[in-house]
Amino acid sequence: MSIELVGLLTLGVFIVSILYSSVGHAGASGYIAVMSLFNIAPEEIKPAALSLNILVAIIGFLNFYRAGHFSWKFTWPFVVLSIPAAFAGGYLNLPADIFEILVGAILLFSAVRFLFKMKEPDDIVDIHPSVKVSSGAGIGFLAGLTGTGGGIFLTPFILLMKWAPVKATAAASVVFILVNSIAGLAGNITATTTLPTFILPMAMAVMVGGFAGSYLGSKSWNAVTIKRALSIVLFIAGIKLIFT
Repeated sequence: MSIELVGLLTLGVFIVSILYSSVGHAGASGYIAVMSLFNIAPEEIKPAALSLNILVAIIGFLNFYRAGHFSWKFTWPFVVLSIPAAFAGGYLNLPADIFEILVGAILLFSAVRFLFKMKEPDDIVDIHPSVKVSSGAGIGFLAGLTGTGGGIFLTPFILLMKWAPVKATAAASVVFILVNSIAGLAGNITATTTLPTFILPMAMAVMVGGFAGSYLGSKSWNAVTIKRALSIVLFIAGIKLIFT
């Protein structure tokens, strides 16, 4: 990979990390979108995205933990079987055309999600932990398979089922992203025995951008405008993956 391309990728994920973190999101789908727009191969997109997920999820977890929103009692059923499932998903490498269609659909889903505000459930529903365990396993496998970390699926699912408030859901999701990104990356490295070398500058850019975006987002940035802009980027990347 040329130095110019690495520089453009790094700049792209830096900008995306600022925008995502300014509206309280980790940015996994955004990093995948950037790499897709630059025609990075699927076998490199997945481990790179999982690596970046780990970094941004650590930052997100620390923020939610310090704010007192994290509950291990609520979170553990989702992660207990999702870890081996994410490892299995990371180990598997789909054919490029199937991977691109699947991830493209996920990016389109992300684009639509940005157009709607997450609402607090009217009443919290108590459910047996076994239901959460099975849900976590399925989403964990998809997380490792696609390199998304799984938060993009877990967050709306929990809110739809009315299992937790928004803040508790976000805290559980960021932990879910962290453990499943680690497991998915471990599975991928086990299968390929390689890790893209271009992720180092991207990782540094994501960390700096994440902190900068969090600060700017707490000031006067217009969250609605930023979400719409991100939605457009995700939509373009999703269409590109599916139809080109």
